[in-house]
Amino acid sequence: QVQLVESGGGLVQPGGSLRLSCAASGIIFRVNAMGWYRQAPGKQRELVASIASGGSTHYADSVKGRFTISRDNAKNTVYLQMNSLKPEDTAVYYCNKVPLILAWAWGQGTQVTVSS
Repeated sequence: QVQLVESGGGLVQPGGSLRLSCAASGIIFRVNAMGWYRQAPGKQRELVASIASGGSTHYADSVKGRFTISRDNAKNTVYLQMNSLKPEDTAVYYCNKVPLILAWAWGQGTQVTVSS
């Protein structure tokens, strides 16, 4: 049974930083491309960053240069370092496989709120 547990969100002022973590269990983590997704109120869930099993990364234009995705296969964990946060980054952040074909069950997500 796949379980994804996101953590690390919170309230931060514009320009601040947060580091999100996603711990995965029940999968062969190291062979899967992983992604961070976010969903803002009234909007569809979007992919913001992904990392392949080999470590190559891809970012949405809206976060490029500000967010960094990484993974630790020994810990079955994927991270998202978020710097220079903006109010428009406010959303619930989730992790899952990339692409979302036969997606795993979504975790509870972690709320990120950027506000002064």
